[in-house]
Amino acid sequence: MPLLVGGRRVRLPRSAAELVREHPPLEERARLLRGQSVRQVGPQGLLYVQQRELAVTTPKDGSISILGSDDATTCHIVVLRHTGNGATCLTHCDGSDTKSEVPLIMSAIKSFSDHTECGRLEVHLVGGFSDDRQLSQKLTHQLLSEFDKQDEDIHLVTLCVTELNDREENENHFPIIYGIAVNIKTAEIYRASFQDHGPEEQLRAARALAGGPNLSTSPLAEPPHFVEHIRSTLMFLKRFPSPANILFPGNKALLYKKNEDGLWEKTSPGS
Repeated sequence: MPLLVGGRRVRLPRSAAELVREHPPLEERARLLRGQSVRQVGPQGLLYVQQRELAVTTPKDGSISILGSDDATTCHIVVLRHTGNGATCLTHCDGSDTKSEVPLIMSAIKSFSDHTECGRLEVHLVGGFSDDRQLSQKLTHQLLSEFDKQDEDIHLVTLCVTELNDREENENHFPIIYGIAVNIKTAEIYRASFQDHGPEEQLRAARALAGGPNLSTSPLAEPPHFVEHIRSTLMFLKRFPSPANILFPGNKALLYKKNEDGLWEKTSPGS
């Protein structure tokens, strides 16, 4: 079934700019999102998603009320939501395996959905900019194409990507929006930044860094804390070059839960 905007099938391939010209509500929604001020989101009730991670939950979740991610330059942040039961998935895509990621996003939502439920699937794409290597443009095209190939109707509601998320300063290009959050209860999506990135931040960052060939796809556009983030992640990898035995004793997962204050606490042994 097709990717839809306003009940009409999206004609692909199309650039993001062409799509919003054909569908004015998309252009207006992107304009409103770009115009928002950035909200600082605290750790209470937050599930932060790093690059190449995925999270899904529903409004019935008593611990998590916000999904969010930031530090996206050429990456795109994807939110897929079922309007019937409110099941919401957020992922931070870097283009490393979009063909596999989109079906995974779909499966995550389906795992919380009943086929008899009313409602529809709505997708929101945010991130990227007009980078010299056109990596953002490529990822935009990949995501639109893969969602268009899925069996279910998917309604494109937000498209604030690549040239629609670009600003120029001193002949250099930068993203306007680096991060977003989604309120699981209200479905509100807004510009956001996060001080707390959840448990085992360095371990999770090391997993993403070790899985890709580049430290950055767009060095000039990275946020100010990027260098320190990479440095601390590399130091972590140096300290734990083979983390399986040290950080995962007995090959057991590291488990965390939200406590009564809405903060993460460890429930399993380990580092």
